[in-house]
Amino acid sequence: MCFTYRISIIRGFASITAKSPSNLESLRSEIARRYEELSPRLKQLASYVLDNPNDMAFETLVVIADRCAVQPSTIVRFAKVFGYRGASQMQRLFRDEIMSVAPSPSYSERIRQFQKNSGSVDRLSPYNVMREFADSNIIALEHLKETLRKEDLDRAIDLIQGAHTVYLAGVRRAFPVASYLAYALSHVEKRAYLLDGVAGMTAEQSWMLSSEDVVIATSFRPYGEETAGVVERATTNGAAVIAISDSRLSPIAGNAEICFEIKDAEVFQFRSLTASLCLAQTLVISYAYKFGLDKDRRPGG
Repeated sequence: MCFTYRISIIRGFASITAKSPSNLESLRSEIARRYEELSPRLKQLASYVLDNPNDMAFETLVVIADRCAVQPSTIVRFAKVFGYRGASQMQRLFRDEIMSVAPSPSYSERIRQFQKNSGSVDRLSPYNVMREFADSNIIALEHLKETLRKEDLDRAIDLIQGAHTVYLAGVRRAFPVASYLAYALSHVEKRAYLLDGVAGMTAEQSWMLSSEDVVIATSFRPYGEETAGVVERATTNGAAVIAISDSRLSPIAGNAEICFEIKDAEVFQFRSLTASLCLAQTLVISYAYKFGLDKDRRPGG
């Protein structure tokens, strides 16, 4: 056996036997951290693993492979890349977390159930379109309630409170979330600045970011390059980043101190912002009641 071949085997074995993440949050963070190192097939699987925790917990490898369009052996290889002996050991993390809280279908499974039950009779009438959006948004809000971590919300409020200025970044579909946060924070007496990129000046607007500031960056597929650039500038300048996105693999998530992963409703390929705006209101009102306004000046509704 040649020396180079032996070295490659040793390296491969080291990656398999490396210490595996001991809880699901650590695994999610490790997947996001190492995502760019993965092969195209493993990247495809990584996105599915992060987006479908219930499937990972309870479905067989054959079902997961079929839904993700990979071979079952790819799932085993994925688990070993992250230090597990096999897929079942990795799946146990998902199962343990789900069993520790009230069981509920994943977001993807809920949408599948909704689409299966919605039927197609007169589906495009205005009234039925309204009902589909309302029902889908209810699903998205239920998912938000069950998946957002209390410690992430508490940490985000503390970061906002401690910041000299909160900068808000978001373009295209994400712009309403960023602009609402800028508007609402200013009304609870927090210094806030919207990086609106007028005349293509996003870079110029963000040059003053410092380690005393916080950036709340919002971006959804297809991700805005401008927002990713703001996050990169913030990281370089030492500012903390709170990310609001649809995946931990989003380009704004890797350098974020906190990433809120939001699954907004989608009907007829049109995506709403209901869950994202619910989170934005939560951040603002929670800050106001904890730090922002004197008791007799708090908003009434």
